[in-house]
Amino acid sequence: MKRVVVTGIGGITAFGRTWAEIRAAFRKKENAVRKMDWNGLYLDLESRLGAPIENYTPPAHWTRKQLRSMGRVSQLCVDAAERALADAGLLENGVIKPEFQDGRMGVACGVSTGSTQDIRDVGELLMTGEANNFNANTYVRMMPHTTAANVGIFFGLKGRVIPTSSACTSGSQGIGYAYEAIKYGLIPSMLAGGSEEFCPSEVYIFDTLYAATRNNENPKQTPRPYDTARDGLVIGEGGCMFVLEELEHALARGANIIAEIVGYGANSDGSHITRPQKETMQRCMELALKDAGIEPSQIGYVDGHGTATEQGDIAETLAAEAVFGKIPISSQKSYLGHTLGACGALESWFAIEMMRDGWFAPTLNLENIDERCGKLDYIRGDGREIQTNYVMNNNFAFGGVNTSLIFKRWNG
Repeated sequence: MKRVVVTGIGGITAFGRTWAEIRAAFRKKENAVRKMDWNGLYLDLESRLGAPIENYTPPAHWTRKQLRSMGRVSQLCVDAAERALADAGLLENGVIKPEFQDGRMGVACGVSTGSTQDIRDVGELLMTGEANNFNANTYVRMMPHTTAANVGIFFGLKGRVIPTSSACTSGSQGIGYAYEAIKYGLIPSMLAGGSEEFCPSEVYIFDTLYAATRNNENPKQTPRPYDTARDGLVIGEGGCMFVLEELEHALARGANIIAEIVGYGANSDGSHITRPQKETMQRCMELALKDAGIEPSQIGYVDGHGTATEQGDIAETLAAEAVFGKIPISSQKSYLGHTLGACGALESWFAIEMMRDGWFAPTLNLENIDERCGKLDYIRGDGREIQTNYVMNNNFAFGGVNTSLIFKRWNG
């Protein structure tokens, strides 16, 4: 068995691209949610809020040839991957070091769906028979594994590619599968994570399920994870990628180690496509603890999935209570909305950085805890100073897909 460490992280959020920017926004206790102006479109859509990235443009040094296969969602993922590789010291003049192009680095990442503009272009073709906006790269930009394929091709990686298109667990599955590939000696390094581009179609999905907030006139007061007055989630946007390496491989090249991944649990509810189950969520956390070889009491903080949906909030907190008792928990979706395919990677990044800082951000808008939720130590107000060597990040997705990741502070 190999030990797996994080040697680079890159992310893009509505708050910015660096941890310093994101931490400052958390400290201000104001979210990135705003009312969307859709110019009179989508009249049947009751939820009209979102947390998109404003004025995103891909890096200026990217070429037209590189860009033509990438929709916005792939641009976010490749951009985050480039930042992660730079953070890990693996780029020379903007190009990945040649020794990582021989098959020793692979990719595991995902997204809920490919770029929706291209999906719309295919829909137009099927509905009208006209191919005005359809070209040779339309499918490449819309295919479910567009992010994983584009990351691998952009950097010339020849290792394994593991696409993880599993909605809200795409990013956490990407990290989990990459961790396992390295742990079991199959490959020494991986790029892992996920991304999501903002689109009204995703708001529609949750709106039809009565799971999206309708508090349109008060964007700063929603979403409200775990709160008795919550009325649903807000869709966000972002991307995040990790560089993971086998410990001895990282030490041999003198890498800066950020944290260690010590546990991963994954399972499925096997019961309902959209209704989460407390029992399997609990089992998923227990699997991660078993993999890490630690006791529940050693976990100092749980980064909750915290979607601000009734069934999700209740099930996950009851599961956490059953495993840990009254453990500190908070959800960053109250700041950035639900970034779907990106959230598992972004929230893992936040959990690691908060552990390193010793300060954990509160859940915004959590004023009255729903008494049906688990009896946990919900972080509110100005946040919490906690010194711990272990944090857990949980994510749960449609289809009953459950993931749990455990990160350990790196002390050298």
